[in-house]
Amino acid sequence: MKLNASKSNVIAVLALPAILFMAALQLPAADRADHLSSKDVKSLVASAKTPADHMKLANHYNAMAGQHEADATEHEGLAVEYTRQQQPGASKHPMAGNTAEHCRYYAEHCRQAAKDLRAIAAAHEAMAKAAK
Repeated sequence: MKLNASKSNVIAVLALPAILFMAALQLPAADRADHLSSKDVKSLVASAKTPADHMKLANHYNAMAGQHEADATEHEGLAVEYTRQQQPGASKHPMAGNTAEHCRYYAEHCRQAAKDLRAIAAAHEAMAKAAK
């Protein structure tokens, strides 16, 4: 059975969340250990006083930044693929999930989020040094 381009694009978009979930499971144990739950982050942000508390938060934000950087790289690759596959005039919905424009936008968003997360991590590292 031969799939046309639009059906294969829909399949690719629907498979992406599963691929991202499986990729998260493949993170090294150290990276998974640095990810805190939302509840733990809120609690630590409210109560962090010791260098260890601030370093836990810094490690969490650095791990999240790494995840966003990986997502950005993946979506930059997807943008290249969608650009290669795109039929002339096929982009009637430029920000639809299966378009190069959407992937480039999402990659840019992820890069900015990673930059912001790294800044938050650096702030917590400075707080850890100051708390000594």
